[in-house]
Formats: sequence, C-alpha cells, structure tokens
Amino acid sequence: MARKMLIDGEPAAALEEEATDFDFDLFVIGAGSGGVRASRFSANFGAKVGICELPYHPISSETIGGVGGTCVIRGCVPKKILVYGASFGGDLEDARNYGWELSEKIDFNWKKLLQKKTDEINRLNGIYKRLLSNAGVKLFEGEGKVVGPHEVEVTQLDGTKLSYSAKHILIATGGRAHLPDIPGKELGITSDEALSLEELPKRVVILGGGYIAVEFASIWQGMGSTVNLVFRKELPLRGFDDEMRAVVARNLEGRGINLHPRTNLTQLIKTEDGIKAVTDHGEELMADVVLFATGRVPNTKRLNLEAVGVELDSNGAIKVNEYSRTNIPSIWAVGDVTDRMNLTPVALMEGTCFAKTVFGAQESKPDYSNIPYAVFSIPPLSVVGLSEEQAIEQANGDVLVFTSTFNPMKNTISGRQEKTVMKLVVDAETDKVLGASMCGPDAPEIMQGIAVALKCGATKAQFDSTVGIHPSSAEEFVTMRSVTRTVAAAKPRTSL
Repeated sequence: MARKMLIDGEPAAALEEEATDFDFDLFVIGAGSGGVRASRFSANFGAKVGICELPYHPISSETIGGVGGTCVIRGCVPKKILVYGASFGGDLEDARNYGWELSEKIDFNWKKLLQKKTDEINRLNGIYKRLLSNAGVKLFEGEGKVVGPHEVEVTQLDGTKLSYSAKHILIATGGRAHLPDIPGKELGITSDEALSLEELPKRVVILGGGYIAVEFASIWQGMGSTVNLVFRKELPLRGFDDEMRAVVARNLEGRGINLHPRTNLTQLIKTEDGIKAVTDHGEELMADVVLFATGRVPNTKRLNLEAVGVELDSNGAIKVNEYSRTNIPSIWAVGDVTDRMNLTPVALMEGTCFAKTVFGAQESKPDYSNIPYAVFSIPPLSVVGLSEEQAIEQANGDVLVFTSTFNPMKNTISGRQEKTVMKLVVDAETDKVLGASMCGPDAPEIMQGIAVALKCGATKAQFDSTVGIHPSSAEEFVTMRSVTRTVAAAKPRTSL
C-alpha cells in the first residue's frame, strides 16, 4: 500500500515509491528507547519494519550494545537502582530516632546489589525484544550502517553482511561517554564501567559537574566510599537554576562529599596505593576508581553517513529539521544521536512523532517546551520550565520569584540537617508560571504533576487556588503566597 507523507502540507514526492519496491517500509539502526518506540508505533500503523542492534553487554563499545539501549542497560534504570541502594544508608541512620534499634555496624553487600541490578536489566532486555516481536518488527543482531539513501547493511556476529532496502531509514544509535584527553586517561572509567564494578571502591575521584557526576557522587557516598568531586565551574550542574545548583552543592557537602570547584584533572598516575589524580592546582587525590563524567558524544562514527551525504554538526551529531528528518529525504534520526535534548522521554517523544508523521498521516513535531527532568542526587533535584536566569533573559517584563525553604517533617524527628527548597518563577504581567524547581525528597514524583500544570499554561493564581495535600512537602507549591523577590527583565550576569 503506497503511503504519502506531508511536510508543511506538501507531499514529499521523492518518497512516494510503492512500498513493494523495498524490503522494508522502515529500517531502524539502533534499538534503544527512541528506536524501539519508533519501530513499534510505525508497525502499529501498518508499516513493515526492520531494526538492528549490536549484541548485548552491560558495558558498551563500538561493537557491543543491546536492545533497550543506554537507558535500560547502562543508564537511567541501573543508575536509579543504585540510587535506591545508596539511599538506604541515610535512611538507616535516620531510623534510629524513629525507634529502630539497629546495631552500630551495618554491612553493605555490593556484589548482591550488583547481581540484582544485572538480573533486572537482563529482564528488561528480554522485555524490549518481546515488545518488538509482538509488534511484528523484525530484529537483526549486528552492526548496521547506511550504504545508500534507501539501503542499509547489517554485519552479523559471524561477519556475514546482509543488505536491505528501505523506503525510510531511521538512525537511533544514541551516544557514548566522552573521555578527556589527559595523560593516564586509560586508568579512568566511564559510567558504563561504574555500573558494573566487581568491587565497591573505597576512594573515588569524579571529574565532571553534570547529572552523571553528581548522581554517582551520591551513590558512592551513600554506600560508604570517600568521594572527591572535581568540576570546572563554581557550582555543579551548569545550565540549571543557579539558586538550585547552590542547594545541590550544599547537600552534597552536607552528606560528606568533598567538592573541588574551579578545578580540573591534568593527569592520572598508577601507584602502589591506587590511582593518583593530579589537579591543575597541584593537588594529588588518591583513588581506587577515577570516573570521567565529562559529557557524551553522538554514536555516528561507524554509520557511513558522510559517505551517503547526511550532514553532521561539529560534534558528530546528525542535523535534522523539526520533523527529525535529515538533509537526505529518506533518512531520519531521533534521540541522543541528534544532540537536541538528551533525555530518554524526549527520545520517546521524537520516535512517536516520527511514526505519526511518516506512517500515521498525523503531521507531528516534537514539543520541547516545559519538559520536566531530574537529577537523581541524594536528595534529588527536579525542574520544569525556565530557570530564574532563563526567565529574566526571555521575559518581556518583571519576573516574580517565589521560594520556600523548610525542614521536611521526616527530618524533624531524624535530626538530619537538610533543607528542602522549592521555587516558582512567574511572569509578573501575565501571572503565568514560567518555571518550577525543587530539591528535596520525592522531587521528581512531585515535579511530574507540576509539569502537567505548566503544560496547560497555569497561572500563579491557579496554583494559589489549589487545595494542598496535608501534611506533605508538595503542598508548599500551592501555599507560596509572598514574593521572595522581583527581578526586572535583563540579561543575566553570572560567572558561576
């Protein structure tokens, strides 16, 4: 059955060939979150779909991957499992003041948690394969590359090469951890290896100030390791609201993590006592493990895209238009390989919009406004909408900032000195809530609901008229009556 796709209301004439001219209506390279979503939804719209993915292993390489992709196998899911495991350390400390009589020495079995984590990602890998099979998607295990506008080649595990034609090709190969170019870098590890270490390190040095660095700092500290977090800026989490960044930094230090702001590593040296990490200030930090959390790069190097004419940016990311379409009309890309907004739910959204546009006769563009996200530090940070700095830069008039800082009820009994901070950023003229932030227990669970409100264009008056749930931290979002500060719209000035 011939299918036509509309872009801006006009049929893409170059793509109107009969589906019977090709082996597949769609062939997807990469079976991570975005690729699996696009494949399944396209198949549900009636498309004949093939997908290829590298063989499964928890630690990725150029020739190893696995159905489920980074998030399921070596990203969000195993990371969150370790965050849960690490959180029990603080919870057990807090339990004593709630009447639980615990022995002074409580042992933590890293190998047991590691095995449970591995069992879970093995289970999820199988579930993702079944999702594809149940949708009628043909899965090929091997390395895929593009050899023409309508042709892909899959190299199987035994070296056999298979060629298939496809009306549309979708690239969804994600990204990979980037290593800094310093002497001794081979002594460091990335988040892939960090999730599968055979032994729990007693001393850790982490280079980086983003999500991954902050989350692993919390994980290892919660499990009893000594952690040094080294980052180049004054505060971690560049790009987040500056006030909330300061809260996270304060919490990390409060939990016992050693912060080294405005610092970089210059080399790693192997010694009898472990790894010596040398900073640009001349400090020498000893570690059993050095984690590089210095960003990620798109997985495009082995796809043969430039030979086919697909345009890449300077970072190797695939350039796409608002429909996730490349400059080659039959080739598309979604997820981290495009380096737009590198979050699993965003890849899912992009995959859904692709399937609707190409096979569902529903022209759909991904909407990147008011996307909520979280940093699973302990306690976590979660945000949606604009930061205070972004609001000041983008607003036409004054910006109202509402904040609430309080000791959660649980801490009043446990004695833990760790404040929860909540924040709303409001357009003074329209009363529209432009952004919300929270750092404290359960922040991501609370922020998901706040995101719905912002997506609907909620005003501060509507927040104020909402009845809170008592007693809860969440009710603070609907009881912040007094303006903390009013800021005139202007370009933000920050060196943080």
